[in-house]
Amino acid sequence: MSSSETRADPPAGSVPGDTPAASARPAARQGELALFAPPAATDEMLVPARMVNEWTYCPRLAVLEWGRGEWAGNADTAAGRRAHKATETGAAPALPEPEALPDDKALKTRRLLLASERLGLTAELDVIEADDGCVVPVDIKTGKRPHVAEGAYLPERVQVCVQALLLREAGYVCDEGALWFADSRERVRVELTDELIATALRAASDLRLTVASGRLPPPLDHSQKCVRCSLLPICLPDEVNWFRKGAIARTPPPAATPALPLYVQTPGARVTKKDFTLVVQVEGEADRAVPLDEVSELVLAGPISLTTPAVHELLRRDVPVAWMSSGFWYLGSTGPQGPRSAAVRTAQYAFAADEARRLVFARELVAAKIRNSRTILRRNWRGEDGERGPLLDRLALLADRTARADNAAALLGLEGEAAALYFRALPKLFTEGVAALPAFAFERRNRRPPADPVNACLSLLYAVLTRTFASAISVAGLDPWKGVYHVERPGRPALALDLIEPFRPVLADSAVLMALNNGELAPDDFVSAAGGCNLKPKARRALIAAYERRLDQETTHPAFGYQVSMRRLIQIQARLFARFVSGEIPRYPHYVPR
Repeated sequence: MSSSETRADPPAGSVPGDTPAASARPAARQGELALFAPPAATDEMLVPARMVNEWTYCPRLAVLEWGRGEWAGNADTAAGRRAHKATETGAAPALPEPEALPDDKALKTRRLLLASERLGLTAELDVIEADDGCVVPVDIKTGKRPHVAEGAYLPERVQVCVQALLLREAGYVCDEGALWFADSRERVRVELTDELIATALRAASDLRLTVASGRLPPPLDHSQKCVRCSLLPICLPDEVNWFRKGAIARTPPPAATPALPLYVQTPGARVTKKDFTLVVQVEGEADRAVPLDEVSELVLAGPISLTTPAVHELLRRDVPVAWMSSGFWYLGSTGPQGPRSAAVRTAQYAFAADEARRLVFARELVAAKIRNSRTILRRNWRGEDGERGPLLDRLALLADRTARADNAAALLGLEGEAAALYFRALPKLFTEGVAALPAFAFERRNRRPPADPVNACLSLLYAVLTRTFASAISVAGLDPWKGVYHVERPGRPALALDLIEPFRPVLADSAVLMALNNGELAPDDFVSAAGGCNLKPKARRALIAAYERRLDQETTHPAFGYQVSMRRLIQIQARLFARFVSGEIPRYPHYVPR
């Protein structure tokens, strides 16, 4: 039973760990027990006042941000940073010790950090005013003062109340707090009532106990609070609630950033930083500058140099750098690795250790891949109609048989049989012009190295797709190297290889078909040597451009029913897999379009 279900309200003015006299304690009803988080241990994180604000606003938001280390910015958070930055300008006197406060003059200081292990709280105060021996914390807020009876909403009043309690704990006399709304330039007095103090302390206690338990509170249900929340793309409230309600009322959460990946593949190129841009320098060519705000990921293929100032700026902006070989084999990533918490990875490892759950997931994964392969054939078929029906029926039968597979070896057999049928029929999806070119003759899938141009294109985009998923997986807090269906090997991002399976036909294969059938690739765009085939640099750029266009195309999510770009879909799927292994949703909704 949670503390909120068993706890009686605390006495006014009490703190976690206090033991008030029996006469001051409210009478507990039968079945109730006063339960508060104990004083913080020496090595325990103290709850920031801002997190008490967020718990009061939305418990899930506070746990995601403080307990799980999740963060995403938006226009509102940027405005908040600018408003608080203004308090750092100009010199301000230090706040004297409580006994040294002057009685005959007023003082004003800025940016004071306070903490208390007994309260389990900490706060960074924007402004502190002192007059006549008393101090008043002033918290700066963006926006305009809300027109409510209390002068401000409860979460903001709770936050300034925590600041006042910390000042009292430090020995200062503090009878009230204040909020300053920057846009309307209005000041609101916050009265430190017994009820407000009890609410603040109860919220801080509940947050600490929830984080300690490892529990993630459920999302709000169709709340307007979610609309402008910066963590909406991470929280996925409607998607999580869909498993309970079976319906979604809103459009998909926006991407955390509209930026796109930047690919650099010219050998010897150098990437540096200048002002707010990344500059790509290639000997004998004009420098190319790309605004940093437009870069979601930097992909370096082959011997490319990256300067230290550029690395520092990318780290500050949480922009990952993907390292790939000249042939676009994914080597790994540097930079941000998702939330600063191991909670999701711990759940992932526990899931991977459960053989029964792994098998159920693998069955659904292979079935989704086979069904998507069938969909690509059905949508793009250019051969004889009489050939298509039996082929589609055979693939549908193989997809259904995955539900009866007893082990991974049986699934591999079904997957292999379906892949042989699918790739054997792939030339039936080419236009007549492409099919007539001997250079684009295709009989079967091969790799290491690919023997012909079509296989070279498939191998390249499978590697790029792996990189795309590895990045999304890491950002979601998952370990890309710990797989469920694929065998783990050093240097092999097994989980990325798992999750890309249903996307191979609908993203990589369809992009190859697009580039070939549209005439974006020609036979002389390839070079063959030592039994292998590879794309020339210009052809790689053309094929990757086709892949990026495919990512920008919109699709209907088969489970939730809303329109979303393929690029955003990958991010949503990675987040949903994290929710799945954590036990928050009962199943992982594979992407299987109609």
